[in-house]
Amino acid sequence: MSYKPPFTITAEILNLVAEISEQVGRLKASALNASPQLRKQNRIKTITGTLAIEGNTLTEAQITAISAALLPSA
Repeated sequence: MSYKPPFTITAEILNLVAEISEQVGRLKASALNASPQLRKQNRIKTITGTLAIEGNTLTEAQITAISAALLPSA
């Protein structure tokens, strides 16, 4: 017994899927080119959020200071 999807795969659908895949690839590639400062800021925000979930009340400034002390080149 073979599965029959409730739609027909057409050339238009395949072209749209290919276009979406290209755009996703471009987005991923542009993320690789993000500035080190932006990556650092995003990392600090992620750590802040994770700590907040765990009930920790450190501020972004405090986490930034800790990060700078532990990872001076980061």
